[in-house]
Parts: sequence; C-alpha cells; structure tokens
Amino acid sequence: MTQDNAFRGSNGLRAGWRLMIFLAFLVPIGYCTSRTSYAILNRMNLQYYTPIGGFVVMGIFAATILLVTWIMTKIEGRTIADYGLPWRRAFCGQFWLGASISFLSLTVLLFTLHLLGAYSFGSRALHGAEVLKYRTVWAVPLFLAAMLEDFFYHGYVLFTSTTGIGFWPAAILTSRLMGGAHYFNPGGRGLGPVSATAYCLVTCLIFRSTGDLWMPLGIHSAWSWAEVFFYGVPSSGQVAQGHLLNASLRGSAWLTGGTFGPEASVIELIVLAIWCSVFPLGCMVPSIFESGGDPGSSPKSQKCRP
Repeated sequence: MTQDNAFRGSNGLRAGWRLMIFLAFLVPIGYCTSRTSYAILNRMNLQYYTPIGGFVVMGIFAATILLVTWIMTKIEGRTIADYGLPWRRAFCGQFWLGASISFLSLTVLLFTLHLLGAYSFGSRALHGAEVLKYRTVWAVPLFLAAMLEDFFYHGYVLFTSTTGIGFWPAAILTSRLMGGAHYFNPGGRGLGPVSATAYCLVTCLIFRSTGDLWMPLGIHSAWSWAEVFFYGVPSSGQVAQGHLLNASLRGSAWLTGGTFGPEASVIELIVLAIWCSVFPLGCMVPSIFESGGDPGSSPKSQKCRP
C-alpha cells in the first residue's frame, strides 16, 4: 500500500496536482487557439457574435477543452465519459427535456416582463427563408458555446476537485468561478454574476442527479438560442445579428437584466429556484460521484444508441 504524502493520497496523485497538470496543458494550448481563432475572424472579416464568427471561435475553443481533457484521460486512464460526456447519450431524451423546460422558462420570464411593461416583443425582424436559415445556423455555435462553458466548469475541473474536497465544495468553487467570469461581460456589474453562479449550482445538482452533462447542455443551449435568435434579447451582455424579433427591454436593470440580458433579472433567480424542484434532485438517482467513478454504476452508462 502506498503511503499518503503531499503528492499522493488514497485516490493516487492528489487532485490539486492533477488540476495543475490540466492547466499546464490548457493555458498554452488555449492561448494558441485563441490567437488562431481571432486571426481567422480578422482574415475573414467576421464579427464574433454572428453565426459563422461564433462557430469559428466556439468550435475552436470547444475543441481545445475536449483535447486537453482527452490528454488527461490518457494520463489518468479514464474516458471522456468519466468527466460527464458519454457520447452514446448525446441528444437523448434528457437533452431535449432540459431544452424544452429551458425554452418554456425563458418564455414565461419574458411574458412576465411584458405584463409588467418591461419587455416588448416588437416586430418580426426576419421573414421567409431567413427564419429557417438563422434558426438553424445559430443552433450550432450556441450549442458549442454551451459545451465549452459547461464542460469547462462541470467536466474535468469538477470531477477532479470532487475527489479532493467532495462534490458540493467543488460545485460551490466552480460555480463561483463561473459567476466571477461573468463579471467581465458587458453589464456584468449587476445580478448577472449572481445569476450565473446560481445557474451553475443548479446544473451541478442536475448533473449529480442524471450522471452526465447532456441535460445541462440542453438547458444551456436552448436558453441561449431562445435569447439570441428567437426573442432577440441580450445574452450575457452580447447582442446577436440575425434574430427573429425586434424586441426591447425597458425599466430597472434589476427587473429586466439591463444590458446583460434577462438572465440578470431578479425573476431569473426565481426561475432557478423553481428549477430545483422541477428537475431531478441529486438524492433521487445514484450518480458517478456516489459510485467511486465507475461509469457502469451510474445513469451515465445507460445508452440511447445501439
């Protein structure tokens, strides 16, 4: 039996050292891919918050986080599924259930703001074939953005931190990191970072319950798609090109979310509280975190594809 020391514990190399190795790969690779993505945008004269620009940037960044995580699977003898992305469960029922509840939730939030005189749906901005075009082309970069963000905070970092300090301390840590990152978004001085932190905690709860990230990915990507394309409101401080409605928000930032968007509204915090009871709770289903990391003993191992 190997004696515990500053470098090794009961789970092998301690979590802190493994996270440092992860970052040692992520930082230089991420820097290079960041420079590459923005060089491509400049060369092609693309804006970041357009479908093609978003696809370029988010595709490269999502590939980067997957690449670095794959490197860690080879070092640790695990698979990508161990960190929350079992490919056989991609776009299964839980993904679409999460997406449906998310879209409905934003619709109710905006309709509430409309009744309060704080939101106007406006006129149609797109017609005919353009509706189908932008509806489809926005879906891909927004899914990639959701994968990038959720897999960064809920993937390797959450899994590895859990082995060192336990699931909920790790969830609180990663959620605060996600919330803090949103402070630097346009309009991020209001409730945006608070909402992002709360969202991350709620999706950690869902992850713990379902055993993988596909329901959180459905939630995240559908919410972004509804903001960016369908309702035409700011999403984390960014306003997109190619949206269905010429919508507008007016009134106090605490109510509307201001320039950050409706996810920074106080009503969004109420929505997140409701989600805690609508979505499955962590105590209802065994998860990877309670099974010692064995994929076969959690819902993550269930397949919806042959």
